[in-house]
Amino acid sequence: MSKNEKLVLLYQCLKCGAIVKSSELELGIRCPYCRYRVLKKIRPPIVKHVKAR
Repeated sequence: MSKNEKLVLLYQCLKCGAIVKSSELELGIRCPYCRYRVLKKIRPPIVKHVKAR
């Protein structure tokens, strides 16, 4: 990943269910559609496997 590429995180509004990119968010954490202030971070679909001893 180069310096110019930003890691884009996805958030979901708990009120309206809209999925918002971190680049779309303004200075504060607030849904741009319904202005609700509670967002949850969507986890990537990567499954981590841990090897047991």
